[in-house]
Amino acid sequence: MFLMASVAFVPPSNADDATAGSAPATAPSKFKDAEDGRFDVSGFLDTAHGFMPLLVPITEPALGYGAVGAAVFISGGTLGEGQRPNIATVGALRTDNGTRGWFGAHLGTWADGRVRTTVALADIDLNLEFFGLGGDRVSDAGLGYSVKGKGGVLGGSYKIGDSDLWIGMRYVNVQTTVSSAAVASSLPGVSPSDFNLRLGALTPSITLDKRGNFFTPTDGWYVDLSIPVYRDSFGSDRNFETLNLTAMWFRPLGQTLFLGVRGTFKDSSDDAPFFLKPYVNLRGVQALRFQGEQAAEVEAEVRWRLKSRFSIVGFAGYGAARSSIVQDRKSSVTSGGAGFRYLIARRYGLHLGLDVAGSADDTAIYVIFGNAWLRP
Repeated sequence: MFLMASVAFVPPSNADDATAGSAPATAPSKFKDAEDGRFDVSGFLDTAHGFMPLLVPITEPALGYGAVGAAVFISGGTLGEGQRPNIATVGALRTDNGTRGWFGAHLGTWADGRVRTTVALADIDLNLEFFGLGGDRVSDAGLGYSVKGKGGVLGGSYKIGDSDLWIGMRYVNVQTTVSSAAVASSLPGVSPSDFNLRLGALTPSITLDKRGNFFTPTDGWYVDLSIPVYRDSFGSDRNFETLNLTAMWFRPLGQTLFLGVRGTFKDSSDDAPFFLKPYVNLRGVQALRFQGEQAAEVEAEVRWRLKSRFSIVGFAGYGAARSSIVQDRKSSVTSGGAGFRYLIARRYGLHLGLDVAGSADDTAIYVIFGNAWLRP
């Protein structure tokens, strides 16, 4: 669908510049690559009005079936190691379980690539399910609840010298409202004050970004440590902290075979609201099904590039969540799947594709933009 939409936005050609009796100059195609003649949107993205219209189906088990529609504007030209393009997007989503909302965001790069900024606004109503914390399962089917969030994020990071190290700070302020006829405040890990909170946090971060490409890396490292600190002095109704440590490693195994590995560890303090407790985030595993005070996962992916622009991928992962609210309990899950990619914008190294993934309890389809582990 997005291919059809992209073609619909081709601007009309201007033949008035051609002089009489001479052949008009042939402009580079905005939708065909000069090297292999295949469909490619790099030229279109390079124009001032060029954007990628996306209509992406949602099959995440936690949200039901639906779609998110967005216009994604990308600029920045050919990307090298550690370089990030400018990205702006605006869109909306809706699913059959009542989840709906809108969002807008801008990722900017300034000062010859030494400064990165992030601005985002959103108003979203999510209908989710609570399964309990760690191994203390309150329901195998999940207890339904909705959380409404309206707010924004403002942040920036600065590159240290000639290194690949970035020091950053983000501020988030969100008004949240939780409603549920099933999730009671008497459940372990759920507090009555969780149901109506204004959350404000400063998030210091340190990032090592040596990825060979922002969208679809084939070599390099990425390590990020972020610690959101929620305080009343920052506009929060409750004081608590969370932590997220993510590491990714990419390596070519040959001319056409590429390996990627991701590991993530998440932690939270005792006063974190139940809907912000860490959870296992793997393709094929329902979001929030494995949740606790701490959570971790590791996932590996192999991509085999075919002779054309297509690639096929296979992946597998393992995750676990732990809670000590009642007693020290842990739950774990394995998942895996396969999919394909198409190189949609050569100059940006941007792939687009589809993954099918499953675990013991869930099966889902994912539309992949760039790669499954895209980080700003």
